[in-house]
Amino acid sequence: MNILIADLDKSFISDIQRSWSLTETKLFTCSDLDALMPIVKSNSIDLAFIEVPLLTLENMDMVSFLKERNPNIEIFVLCEDKNWPGAASAIKRGANSFLMKPVTVNQLEETTHKIQAKQDSKSTHQLMESQVLDSLLGDTAEMRKILKTVFKIAPTTSTVLITGESGSGKEFLANVVHRYSKRANEPFIAVNCGAIPENLVESELFGAKKGSYTGSTADKKGLFESANGGTLFLDEVGELSAATQVKLLRFLQSREIRRVGETEARYLDVRVIAATNRDLQKSMEEGSFREDLYYRLNTFHLHLPPLRERKPVIPTLIRYFILKYKETHGKEIFNLEPAAQYALTKYPYPGNIRELENIVEHAIVLSENGIIRLEDLPENVQEEAREKQFAIPHIKEDTKQQTVEAIEYPQEPQKKAEVPTTEPDSDEILSLEEMERRHILHALAVCKGNQTELCERLGISRSTLWRKMKALKIEMEGNAQ
Repeated sequence: MNILIADLDKSFISDIQRSWSLTETKLFTCSDLDALMPIVKSNSIDLAFIEVPLLTLENMDMVSFLKERNPNIEIFVLCEDKNWPGAASAIKRGANSFLMKPVTVNQLEETTHKIQAKQDSKSTHQLMESQVLDSLLGDTAEMRKILKTVFKIAPTTSTVLITGESGSGKEFLANVVHRYSKRANEPFIAVNCGAIPENLVESELFGAKKGSYTGSTADKKGLFESANGGTLFLDEVGELSAATQVKLLRFLQSREIRRVGETEARYLDVRVIAATNRDLQKSMEEGSFREDLYYRLNTFHLHLPPLRERKPVIPTLIRYFILKYKETHGKEIFNLEPAAQYALTKYPYPGNIRELENIVEHAIVLSENGIIRLEDLPENVQEEAREKQFAIPHIKEDTKQQTVEAIEYPQEPQKKAEVPTTEPDSDEILSLEEMERRHILHALAVCKGNQTELCERLGISRSTLWRKMKALKIEMEGNAQ
């Protein structure tokens, strides 16, 4: 953690240099105007204590300068009674708080310790988030590569272009980039460019002056200004008109916008993340998308594969959406019938994650007695379980007992049964976790403990298998190839 303490009192600075005891910090001190600028220009400062007279340097606002270089910096103003107005002004411009002089070294170290604890807590939270992301986005080689790139580029201010089919999770990924950036505590504004009427796009994005168009009765702040300090996510950016593309390009070049009907430029600190399901290369060839704008947006390119290419994540997403919607609809879901689970994992999802979410909500609404059955799924999803011959455990409602029905479907040559046929106890309702545990144990028995074969047949990586077995308290013996 880089700490800056700037004060014109040389004896105070000397005392700090002698007495500073926090070993997990790098301390930068300054007691004159000439030394301050080289320090802040050549180092990333995480926490700054600055005396009021040093807040304006070379006709530049030091608070704004430090915030621009590190949006997450914490700035404390050191002030006396006589220059309190300067401290109050700095707080309005983004400083966190003030300390009245005289200030002791202990006070500075105590404040630093609190900020460190807050940042450590945030780091721990982000580590937990990364484990959740690994499950929600999919533990495949391609998704691990994408996440590795995300964690590298998130702390920067670079623009990002996310491509992928509709519903594949582009906004979710953009939010991940924002949450892992230094702007995480600032706004994340998402806008679907294709959903705004063409005659209102410019005013919605850039704002408008009162009377600049019919119905404009007051000055309007645009979405760029609303996202100032944070991130603006432009979904379906390929739908923007030629005129709006020019204004977006101008902002990316100068970081300035002009409201519709105004001549005054406004400087904004906004990170832009764009997304599209269109082929922008083809759009450029057709002349409907500017080549220079494409290269401005495409500093980093993340392509999300469709859900059908990352099927190992489907069971986790199913559990996630069940938790999300069961309370919304006042339902308790205790079990997912194996036939329904099989159909959900085999369906190709042309609508990607958004379609899976809608299917799970549909099933929750139709479910009874806390069980999602095959018949609770949409007809087109049910068909996935009827294309092949499998013995799928099925819960018969008319007898109020759980039985196993060998459903007769056309035999597919040289295919083994992929679903266990063990009949559950008549009064037993398995939790989703227990169902997954039993399925892994069954698969272990079939593969005779061979981890390589097991991972291949389950469609998961070694790391995912290890994590699941640890969570489910499964110990493995025998062949661990």
